[in-house]
Amino acid sequence: MKQFFVKDVAAHENQVITSTFLVSSKQIKPKKSGDIYLSLILCDRTGQLEAKMWDNVADAVDGFEQDDFVKVRGLINKYSNRYQLTVHKVRRLDDAEVEYSDYLPKTSKDVDLLWRTVGEYVASFQNEHLKALLEAFMGDPQIAEAYRSAPAAKALHHAFIGGLLEHVVSLMRLCETVAPLYPQVNRDLLLTGAFLHDIGKIYELSYQRSFSYTTRGQLLGHMIIELEMLHEKITLVPNFPDELKVLIEHLIISHHGKYEFGSPKLPMFPEALMLHYLDDLDSKMESMRAHFEREPDAEWTGYNGSLSRTLLNSEKVLAKLSAPPDVALEAAPSEPAEPEIPLAKAAVAEGE
Repeated sequence: MKQFFVKDVAAHENQVITSTFLVSSKQIKPKKSGDIYLSLILCDRTGQLEAKMWDNVADAVDGFEQDDFVKVRGLINKYSNRYQLTVHKVRRLDDAEVEYSDYLPKTSKDVDLLWRTVGEYVASFQNEHLKALLEAFMGDPQIAEAYRSAPAAKALHHAFIGGLLEHVVSLMRLCETVAPLYPQVNRDLLLTGAFLHDIGKIYELSYQRSFSYTTRGQLLGHMIIELEMLHEKITLVPNFPDELKVLIEHLIISHHGKYEFGSPKLPMFPEALMLHYLDDLDSKMESMRAHFEREPDAEWTGYNGSLSRTLLNSEKVLAKLSAPPDVALEAAPSEPAEPEIPLAKAAVAEGE
């Protein structure tokens, strides 16, 4: 049974630990000497941990791959205000040794409550066609089960079991708050876009063993899958207006907002524009929250690939300002870490 989890890393600083992890990233890199080392990201259900293997790499490099489960022995240390693991030994685990629930991160929210919240929004719709359409989706047992379990992305934001549902409920709440400020926005249409904009992730992503792409997801992407799902469910709603169908299709294919982020079209009407910006806001705020959680002691974090910057934890700054003067004077200001140069610049908007 797994006893050490990533969330416990601070309590084990400068200690040698032996534990099991899922390998979410494996890179072979050159040292200055010309030899190679392994740069890994190891994860479990509580978070992820950077790891480096400097010695005996030739004996280990072919023994496991990305998305394998491994048993690792190594030293927990701190580098540039971030915890990391210096790996001494590593071996691949057989499936019989793996308890999958230990490794896939999961929402801390009540999934039943989140699903009921979505149902309450749909039940409040004034537009009967849109209400019937979303009820057709929610009433499909296969879709409902997958919607409650799927992550919202492989890595960039809400990348955990239940992440899609948590993201959509957060987005619906944003829509409900902001839409009344703009009388030209149709609230039911906007909420329909919130419900459907990422629903294709339930088929685009695989999330049984680890987070990865399905063949269908790789070849089509979630927006094409969503259009297929939409066309299927619309046939169940009698006399669904063609004009309304086109508006929903545009909400789906424009929600990434820019061509370079994978949008076939730019948002061209108010609900589409608002959906893009609120979706982008929610995903970026979650990316920040998760990064602060991964580096709980850092005032300045390391480089965030999805946002292409280092981050300042303003909560820590404000806490110092509100502390008694003698405590505030004792707290030495930290400097921002030098950003690492990413191998490939991640898209700023959610492109997964």
